[in-house]
Amino acid sequence: MAGPAKSNSVVEAKGLGLTFETNDGPVEALSNVDLTIGKGEFVSFIGPSGCGKTTFLRVIADLEKATAGSISVNGMTPEQARMKRAYGYVFQAAALYPWRTIERNVGLPLEIIGMPKAEQAERIRRTLDLVNLTGFEKKYPWQLSGGMQQRASIARALAFDADLLLMDEPFGALDEIVRDHLNEQLLELWERTNKTICFVTHSIPEAVYLSTRIVVMSPRPGRVTDVIESTLPKKRPLDIRESPEFLAIAARVREGLRAGHSYDD
Repeated sequence: MAGPAKSNSVVEAKGLGLTFETNDGPVEALSNVDLTIGKGEFVSFIGPSGCGKTTFLRVIADLEKATAGSISVNGMTPEQARMKRAYGYVFQAAALYPWRTIERNVGLPLEIIGMPKAEQAERIRRTLDLVNLTGFEKKYPWQLSGGMQQRASIARALAFDADLLLMDEPFGALDEIVRDHLNEQLLELWERTNKTICFVTHSIPEAVYLSTRIVVMSPRPGRVTDVIESTLPKKRPLDIRESPEFLAIAARVREGLRAGHSYDD
């Protein structure tokens, strides 16, 4: 499913598996995952709840350890990539500290690594501009809407200026209108920065709208059952979702989800 290895691969998994040891016995979360993600791609992961989408993202980020197979991130182990701050991670919830202003939330990782204050200020200014939050530097999270808080969370993940952005269902809790707007903004951000994005979602329209490739995963143990290449242009207005081409890709994703799902479980 992964296709040939690429010299510019950012993430490369071969035979990847992960089994958790629990009090009730072993739980196989991922099984024999083969996948290569190239530089500058926008790859979405979609599948039923518990299929290992987030677990795979956490393995890339070295928040979980694979128990079988191999995985590399920019040619390094996930641990080495984490130590070199080779990625930014956006969680499902914005997870901003309510007592810190937006600029101080965004700058927190830079403070931790001891970046000089002048460089911190410039990096914060640049990342807030990227997510259209210029002018909200002195606000507190509780003064911002849910969508703006999530944009601040994205800015914090971008603060390191890493080439890889890992996003775990960042818009799942937002209403449809806000979600649509943030989808548009995320595509613009991706085009401006040319970052590699790995994006977990439960939404078929969101996956098709955002991605260059869509990875369809089976119920646990998570396996890659299909990798769908998008034929949509890079410039994507929201109304492209009504086009025959978009609907055809969405139908294939839906078919892949149905084929990979055992209703006897």
